[in-house]
Amino acid sequence: MSDRSDESDYFACRPFPCVIDTFSSDFIDSKIDSAWGFPASPRLRLHSLGAINRRMNDLELGDRPPSPARLAHTSDKHARCTLNELSVLRRHRELCDVVLNVGSRKIFAHRVILSACSPYFRAMFTGELAESRQTEVTIRDIDELAMELLIDFCYSSNIVVEEGNVQTLLPAACLLQLAEIQDICCEFLKRQLDPSNCLGIRAFADTHACRELLRIADKFTQHNFQEVMESEEFLLLPVGQLVDIISSDELNVRSEEHVFSAVMNWVKYNVSERRQHLAQALQHVRLPLLGPKFLVGTVGSELLVRSDEACRDLVDEAKNYLLLPQERPLMQGPRTRPRKPMRRGEVLFAVGGWCSGDAIASVERFDPQTMDWKMVAPMSKRRCGVGVAVLNDLLYAVGGHDGQSYLNSIERYDPQTNQWSCDVAPTTSCRTSVGVAVLDGFLYAVGGQDGVQCLNHVERYDPKENKWYKVAPMTTRRLGVAVAVLGGFLYAIGGSDGQCPLNTVERYDPRANKWCPVAPMSTRRKHLGCAVFNNLIYAVGGRDDCMELSSAERYNPHSNSWSPIVAMTSRRSGVGLAVVNGQLYAVGGFDGTAYLKTIEVYDPDQNQWRLCGAMNYRRLGGGVGVMQTPQTENNYW
Repeated sequence: MSDRSDESDYFACRPFPCVIDTFSSDFIDSKIDSAWGFPASPRLRLHSLGAINRRMNDLELGDRPPSPARLAHTSDKHARCTLNELSVLRRHRELCDVVLNVGSRKIFAHRVILSACSPYFRAMFTGELAESRQTEVTIRDIDELAMELLIDFCYSSNIVVEEGNVQTLLPAACLLQLAEIQDICCEFLKRQLDPSNCLGIRAFADTHACRELLRIADKFTQHNFQEVMESEEFLLLPVGQLVDIISSDELNVRSEEHVFSAVMNWVKYNVSERRQHLAQALQHVRLPLLGPKFLVGTVGSELLVRSDEACRDLVDEAKNYLLLPQERPLMQGPRTRPRKPMRRGEVLFAVGGWCSGDAIASVERFDPQTMDWKMVAPMSKRRCGVGVAVLNDLLYAVGGHDGQSYLNSIERYDPQTNQWSCDVAPTTSCRTSVGVAVLDGFLYAVGGQDGVQCLNHVERYDPKENKWYKVAPMTTRRLGVAVAVLGGFLYAIGGSDGQCPLNTVERYDPRANKWCPVAPMSTRRKHLGCAVFNNLIYAVGGRDDCMELSSAERYNPHSNSWSPIVAMTSRRSGVGLAVVNGQLYAVGGFDGTAYLKTIEVYDPDQNQWRLCGAMNYRRLGGGVGVMQTPQTENNYW
């Protein structure tokens, strides 16, 4: 298949062929003809009963069997009506074959319903346990109201999780192995996280093996540590949990002084029992990173520290580190490593794209703090192959394809008002599969295609004048190109020249208004994602000559070389890549079979990707942009 046809599949938005599995096209034609009063097609005729009998006799003589006339039907009401009737039977205690004794309550039910909904009950009623033969079964160690709610859910598919029942409902759901209710309870608790309760929720999640809730509560605790350390829950922590928290590299503190103060407050809350744990906790405070004045005047003079030999050794180690800078390379360890807290206040936007056979206008926002995707105002036009960038705290959506035509129009989103504005000058060329980036206060649109040809045109937008100006064109035509800004240069990475994917990279110098080649990637990639992360350019996914890619590589401008990193968990072309709060996220795309709404995050220390949630919409060829959270939160956010 040529490259041009491939691009049409992605962003030129050809209608997909309709495939009908059950009926032949002749059958459909004849049914339509009959409905409008035309003679039925001779190719398909509904036989009378006598004719059918004759055909059956012929079949016994070895004739070819007829094509049966049939009408397939799947009821949308059946499941709901059946549940309603089963609830009525239970309410009237009709056909109930088991009674559950839970606390002071007797709960009437049907074994088959309970077994179908709960693996716990299925094992109880279909195995060799004594309960399988009993008409009354006693369930211990479970809240009776929670059990009633869960049984009601089995019969109705409805449940309300709230502050007053979640602490009994989650353990009960765990016992009955109702995974869906466990997830709903965890989602509810996740939304209730606050510095005053996050440690309790963390412990609760740990007790009930809710790993995702535990991970999110951990993150929340780390990022809000300076507020958490003031809470009563913090002072009541067991020493093991205290150590788990203060040993984290991601602890969000302005200074190690706060960590030392938190440890001392915890010890002094119950000195007689906790002073024995002081050295165990203090070894996770990064004393060498304290200022000399605080180390000597506050830590060194603390009576509890001075009276413990192991604590004194830790203080001496820190003093040596501060006093002997020439020896520091030989003294590196966990206590000399600066913490790397996640930077707060950034959110990710996913804009437009291709979903369910058409371009879309929807936009959603991801908050790494809560791990939630929420819809915001949609664009005025549907846009796939759209270029997205942030300039002066406004989100720009450039060009794309609306499902019928190539666009040169631009929209601009203001997060303070949750509104899109179309009062931005259009680009001089229609562009889809365009690369967009911001350099020196200007918005650049790079390459793409206009429906006739692949482009090497480059233009930049001056927001003060609301005008686009052409700059030097690239040396190569590129659609599906990724762009990045690093060191005052604009990089155009990969893409397709209209015939085949490219691995070449060129760099624009705005001072000289000139493009020059740099080292090529190791892999040809079009519709790839790219972002600048830790002063390196990362290029991930895309498509080569024959398939979607999961591989990734990064560019070091100092050595002018590309090196591979570990592949993503999914193949992704048309993928968005962005750095949010110091973490690298890959968003959406196409894996060769399905459009994706999953996202994954890269851990540079472990050199691995992990999945971390999903968008509301599947998106191929959508744009991504990162913005600061508004200073004043409003109902839109």
